[in-house]
Amino acid sequence: MQIVKEQGPITGEHIADQLNLTRATLRPDLAILTMAGYLDARPRVGYFYTGKSSTQLLADHIHKLYVKDYQSIPVVVNENVSVYDAICTMFLEDVGTLFVVDEKAILTGVLSRKDLLRASIGKQELTQVPVHIIMTRMPNITWCQKEDTLLDVAYRLIEKQIDALPVIKETENGFEVIGRITKTNITKAFVALANND
Repeated sequence: MQIVKEQGPITGEHIADQLNLTRATLRPDLAILTMAGYLDARPRVGYFYTGKSSTQLLADHIHKLYVKDYQSIPVVVNENVSVYDAICTMFLEDVGTLFVVDEKAILTGVLSRKDLLRASIGKQELTQVPVHIIMTRMPNITWCQKEDTLLDVAYRLIEKQIDALPVIKETENGFEVIGRITKTNITKAFVALANND
């Protein structure tokens, strides 16, 4: 890297000559440095030093992580199910957020653990109260699309202080829920990034 930094653009042959190595010996190392982003290669010109630090290269990589690659299956309930049934679904599916849909499978609301806990504290009969009474409704729902970056979604989760976003697809009837992104999805992406997966 130091040779390229000082003498670039420089061909692989010239680098190999200075290090007393064959071009074949050096080729895998140059490929790794190029793939990692430290060097840039141009045919018939040679190698350039990109000038990017490890932190800048990591930031570039993070900006290329998309929702579509990390989203998970959404857990949805109909807006007419009871609060009791929603609590059971949340428990059985082991999720912290339920997405509420109408008969046409269009997003109408979101139910968090807090919403269900708040409803269960009162003296209401939970089997009689439909979730559409207690849910957070459109247009107060924060959502994302599969083409959004994980970084943008992370900013939204932090700003709104929520645990999950529905991944939606716009249809003529409204928003169809096609996935979910949670803090856990983002944590898994972060771990995969550290492990170079």
